[in-house]
Amino acid sequence: MAAFIGSFLQYTIEMVILAAIAVAGVFTGRKLRKNKDAKSATVRIGTGRK
Repeated sequence: MAAFIGSFLQYTIEMVILAAIAVAGVFTGRKLRKNKDAKSATVRIGTGRK
């Protein structure tokens, strides 16, 4: 029974770490995309192109 609990805790901790990495990736991707969109909007306004 102790082996089962140890294994379960190991997989649970691993799942939490991977989920945290995934969430961080999503937020980083959103931030980078917003910055890229803001730069492209600024460039379009500055050059007079649509």
